[in-house]
Amino acid sequence: MFFWTNVVVHVTLVFLFSSCVRSDSNYLDEYSSSEVQEDALLDTFSLIKKYGYPCEIHRVYTEDNYLLEMHRIPGNKSSPVVFLQHGLLSSSAEWVLMTPGRGLAYLLADAGYDVWMGNARGNTYSRSHATIKPTSSSYWKFSWHEIGYYDLPAMIDYVIKETGVPKLQYIGFSQGTTVFWVLMTTRPEYNDKISAMQALAPVAYLGNVRSPLIRFLGTFTNSLEIALKLLGTNEILPNGKINEIAGQSLCIDESITQAICTNLLFLICGYNAEQLNTTMLPVVMGHTPAGASTRQLIHFGQLYKSGKFEQFDHGWFKNKRIYGTYKPPAYKLSAIRTPVFLHYADNDWLSTPTDVKKLATQLRSAVGIYRVPLAKFNHLDFVFAINATELLYNRVINIMKVFMNESKRTNTLFG
Repeated sequence: MFFWTNVVVHVTLVFLFSSCVRSDSNYLDEYSSSEVQEDALLDTFSLIKKYGYPCEIHRVYTEDNYLLEMHRIPGNKSSPVVFLQHGLLSSSAEWVLMTPGRGLAYLLADAGYDVWMGNARGNTYSRSHATIKPTSSSYWKFSWHEIGYYDLPAMIDYVIKETGVPKLQYIGFSQGTTVFWVLMTTRPEYNDKISAMQALAPVAYLGNVRSPLIRFLGTFTNSLEIALKLLGTNEILPNGKINEIAGQSLCIDESITQAICTNLLFLICGYNAEQLNTTMLPVVMGHTPAGASTRQLIHFGQLYKSGKFEQFDHGWFKNKRIYGTYKPPAYKLSAIRTPVFLHYADNDWLSTPTDVKKLATQLRSAVGIYRVPLAKFNHLDFVFAINATELLYNRVINIMKVFMNESKRTNTLFG
């Protein structure tokens, strides 16, 4: 019974997740079915090499002994350095799945950047620890707080040491922004190591989430946490055979079950048929979901219930022991000094305009807030949209030019 319960939960969530990453079928006619199948099976390193870009693999241990893997598209000695951090249930692959000319990592490399892509603990590429195996429940005792507090500084310090630059630029998507807020508020010295931060679909406050599914799950966060503990479930949606089957068989263009993978879109991300298409779904499903701890999801659920941006709520008594207070402390966003640019979309049901604007009022270092000029643009369009280059990435890269020289600063509002 335990086995089949986990299978049912896993398959259900895979379908719900896959519904976010696809719609219409009008993208890249020249992208053959054999190319789709190949790209779905290649890892990030091989995918980048396939398309003619140099790539390197770098590994670093965190203070608490997790081993993280980073992928790099190297520039030359004078190239400005940029670090990209993926969203929840994803990996470095999300920056290169859309192929050259469309994937943000490729565009940055073409623009002359030395591109580094991080991988958070527990995902496909960062599943090792010096002493603990991923099969142990102890391995998974982390939320996105630990990713921000331990993973990001380890990777950022490594990149700075490897490249010799005093500062780098940072781009985060969704959870990749959340962990940035954690780092900058808990280890303020890192504000001096980042010249500018581009926040794509920024997540801090979640009180106005519009997704009916997320609102439903968020309401029952406490019950969900108890149920997952009873089931012995510490990891959710690792990359594996179920993803491959769903992508290659159930979600391809000609499949009669493809509607299952597309019609649930509105439940999570916000509907946008024009910007995502079924042709690329097997590739996306080959790489995502890439795994996460259940605590990451629970922590986001807590933010929805509280309407605040605060540390993990362990319960009154454990909170008192860990934090010295009965309630978890809030992250002091006003203490962040790094120049931040917020990029949001009207139809993003997870990072809603209301919550992003609330975030902007708390960030004293928010230099600009930018709305994607397409009413239907949704959450995953930030990384998978057909026209993301024209609608978003060109703007991001133009803003970044101001900070190529780390001594340059700006007080200009990019609206």
